[in-house]
Amino acid sequence: MSPQPITPAQVADLQEAFAHDPLGRLARNAVAKNSLHAVALNRAVVAGTDHVFSVQLPSNPITDQKSSGRCWLFAGLNLFRVEAMQRLNVDNIELSQNYLLFWDKIEKANYLLETILATLDEPTDGRLITFLLHSPLQDGGQWDMFVNLVAKYGVVPKSVMPETESSSNTRIMTAMMTTLLREQAATLRRMHAAGVGIVELRERKQAMVGQFYRMLCIHLGEPPQEFEWQWRDKDKQFHRAGTLTPQEFFTRYVGYDLDKMVCLIHCPTADKPFNRLYTIQHLGNVVEGQIVRYLNVDLSVFKQAAIAMLQDGQPVWFGCDVGKQSHPELGILDTQLYDYASVYGARFAADKAERVEYGHSMMTHAMVFTGVDLDDDGKPRKWRVENSWGEKIGDKGFLVMSDAWFDEYMYEVIVDKRFVSAEVLALLETDPVVLPPWDPMGALAVAGGELLNDRV
Repeated sequence: MSPQPITPAQVADLQEAFAHDPLGRLARNAVAKNSLHAVALNRAVVAGTDHVFSVQLPSNPITDQKSSGRCWLFAGLNLFRVEAMQRLNVDNIELSQNYLLFWDKIEKANYLLETILATLDEPTDGRLITFLLHSPLQDGGQWDMFVNLVAKYGVVPKSVMPETESSSNTRIMTAMMTTLLREQAATLRRMHAAGVGIVELRERKQAMVGQFYRMLCIHLGEPPQEFEWQWRDKDKQFHRAGTLTPQEFFTRYVGYDLDKMVCLIHCPTADKPFNRLYTIQHLGNVVEGQIVRYLNVDLSVFKQAAIAMLQDGQPVWFGCDVGKQSHPELGILDTQLYDYASVYGARFAADKAERVEYGHSMMTHAMVFTGVDLDDDGKPRKWRVENSWGEKIGDKGFLVMSDAWFDEYMYEVIVDKRFVSAEVLALLETDPVVLPPWDPMGALAVAGGELLNDRV
């Protein structure tokens, strides 16, 4: 059958139909002078949303990633500072996101160059090389990538390596580094085509890494190898720890047990059966670090593990699609927040699996659960979320997520292994199913930073 064009007769019919559509004309007039979300905002949801939770952890001062995609680093360090505050006996401490950003960028550069060396015979215009070079140094990342950085480099207080213009506004720095990285990838591939051996290629690669170190020092400052640490606690007592390395500071004053945590995902697409272990090819940052590992589980398992963590007094790192049915200023995530059907006269009916499969939904942001509101039967009604977009949104920086939104747009939680069954944990000993580099479950690391550099 031949392709069917839009005909003049069809256009005339469409014009006639709209001319006799009073609700369509009303919606046109409203949207002509207002944003769609202002028109479609469901005031009943806004009025019916509160920030009271039956299970709520103490609220710490909110952080701000500003114009960067470092949400996963902020979320991870927000877990750590809870432990650090207890060990230091202080009311607040913030750990340096800039410090981990520095090491993440240089490790990603090295990781990509090593990947280029491993794929030298792939065609330059093929899907793999095109994908790898599209956004090789974005700010985003995954939990296992966070673990790799902390295990190798430790952490430091924010006062030891504070923010710079480039850490808070990463776009230009990332663009310049990406330009250089692509040129370096082209150089290595040309050298290989000319018959240069792998030993010489790796020597050249090492020199390339040195260029990135210099660029990062210019933009972010040089990361400390050691520093002097002293503080006064909330009881006004003075403490001096002397000179510490970042690894020693983490061990002594954070001590978060990364080995006890497991990454659960909920992705109900046909290509990812539940109760299987998955990884993503060429997704990572530290070459010698652990691979990304996802346990795909049923929604009930996924959700109950997060609830158990919160009931145990532990915040929960998670990944979601923050841009869907959300209002950043009001701090609401709710599937009924916008009444698009009344505006357009069209119903949007895709389920979670279809949205993922057709590119409409993916992980774009990492945050931390610090509370959940359970009904009298112990079932969740809504969730309290600690974000990293400053205090001007929501409830002084905290968001409220409906449980229905959790079901539709939540994809990943990091939980203590104690709250996962032995049968599910046994899957960690199996060989993971290797997903392609462009699988949507890798979006938080690949596209998350790009999508959120200017926030939703």
